[in-house]
Amino acid sequence: MKKFVIFAIAALAACSCGTLASSGSSSSSRSYSSSASGAPGIRVSKSGNTEYVTITNLPTSASDLSGADITDPYVTAALTVAALMQYESNNAACMEMLEYLNGPNSISQYETQFLRDRLNGKFYKVRSFFAGATPANNYTPTKPYKVTVSSNPYSFQTGGYATLYLTSGGADNPRPIKLRKKESTGEWFYNEITFLADIRKPASEDPWR
Repeated sequence: MKKFVIFAIAALAACSCGTLASSGSSSSSRSYSSSASGAPGIRVSKSGNTEYVTITNLPTSASDLSGADITDPYVTAALTVAALMQYESNNAACMEMLEYLNGPNSISQYETQFLRDRLNGKFYKVRSFFAGATPANNYTPTKPYKVTVSSNPYSFQTGGYATLYLTSGGADNPRPIKLRKKESTGEWFYNEITFLADIRKPASEDPWR
């Protein structure tokens, strides 16, 4: 079973991630597509410590992720959310993608149960991390799908680890995701899914609406 460890994070190691954790106001953008057939086209725009990851088509299998630039931890964070979008309709495919995005680790029974507990009857939590999804529209994302991922001065303090933050339309503050870097390849993989705490209910489930 993979042990879950909470790491304290700060800006010193940000330099190892290049401009990703820069506190400046520079902006940039890039785009690419996976080599796999039907894979998601991904476009990334950056402003300061925030990256906006646009995914034209949601991935439906691990092969769809093969061309994604996961040397960028912000992209890995966004693709973790994208993979979870298959949780209800094709759980096996979802878990296959999470295994890919989990890197050398294997998903434990604890993690499987954790996802079940957090998402049972509350799958709208996943949709909430896409732009345009709010309680008022029952967390219906706009298309193409866009995930906002940010860092703070402490995000890269511990070498080889990072904590980034995902914006949810149902929460007042961005939610954390923990990642770990594979030093031999420079790739980032999610280390712990920590962003599925409860959010505001969608309008259709709010008894006060």
